[in-house]
Amino acid sequence: MLKHRGFPGRLPSTDFQFVIRRANKKGATKLIARERFRDRSPADKKADAGFLAALINHFSDEPFERGNLDAGRISWLLGREVVAVGKLDPTSYDQLLRVDLKKAEANFPELFAADAPEFDWDEDSDDDWDDEEFDDEDDHGGRGR
Repeated sequence: MLKHRGFPGRLPSTDFQFVIRRANKKGATKLIARERFRDRSPADKKADAGFLAALINHFSDEPFERGNLDAGRISWLLGREVVAVGKLDPTSYDQLLRVDLKKAEANFPELFAADAPEFDWDEDSDDDWDDEEFDDEDDHGGRGR
């Protein structure tokens, strides 16, 4: 499993995780395009925006490998702002994805505004992780500690 060094580990000051520490021994958690209803909590909406902003900042519209990116976070954007490159293999850590910048701007215009929100990323947030600390990505329900 590819580890995206320098990618934010989580949304600052929250337990919304963006990456997993190690591959799940049972296989990658399945990616599922999730419906985003209007009544989602502001915290959930901010996590979506923060994750998308991190993807754009880190990859722009270039293809990237799923690797250690959290399946739950990807699933909230899948099929809209994040699309598969080629046929989707929802259980592969090697799946190539890319950000559709047109859809991202249409659905999250605040990220492209002159006064776009600052997420105060900790650049080294994932570099101090101990790979032996957790057995798989399901230990905390995809929400961090």
